[in-house]
Amino acid sequence: MVKKQNETDSQWTEKVVQVRRVTKVVKGGKRLSFRVITIVGDGEGKVGVGVGKSADVVGAIQKGMSDARKNLIDVPIVETTIPHPVTSRFGSASVLVKPARQGTGVIAGGAVRIVLEAAGIKNATAKCLGSKSPLNNARAAVQALQELRTIEQISESRGLSAKEVLRGRPV
Repeated sequence: MVKKQNETDSQWTEKVVQVRRVTKVVKGGKRLSFRVITIVGDGEGKVGVGVGKSADVVGAIQKGMSDARKNLIDVPIVETTIPHPVTSRFGSASVLVKPARQGTGVIAGGAVRIVLEAAGIKNATAKCLGSKSPLNNARAAVQALQELRTIEQISESRGLSAKEVLRGRPV
C-alpha cells in the first residue's frame, strides 16, 4: 500500500515558482515570514497553483504544495497542444495562450511556461500581457486553461454532431 502511494506521488511535477520574504509590522518591530508560489501537475491534464506562507521556507513550500493540490483543474489536451486560442485575465495580468504545431515546444515565459509544462502541454505559445507578477500570471494561465473546451464538449452542449459544429451550420 505504501509503495503504491509513493508511485502515485512520484507522477506529480512539483515546482516552486517564487520564494519571497515578506514582513509584517507589529508593535515590537517587524515579523518576517516567507511566501512561496508553487505549481503542481501530473503531465496528463491536471494542474494547480498554490500559495503557502510560513515563518520558514520549508513550511511555506509544504503549505503551497498542499494548496496547489486542492486547486487542481482538468485541462483538455488535443494530441500535444490545446484545442483553441484563449485569453484570460486575473487581476491586472492578462495571458494569451495559442496552440502550436508538433515540434514547436512550449514558447512562454516565467510562471506560464511552468503551468503549461506541468499540465502536460508539449506545444503551445503564450504571451503575458499587463502584470509581471508571477502569481497573477500563473493564476491567469490556469484560468485560461480552465476555459478550454474540445469539439466533443461543444457539440454535446449544443446537441449537434462534431461535423456540424466545425462547419457552423447543420449538414
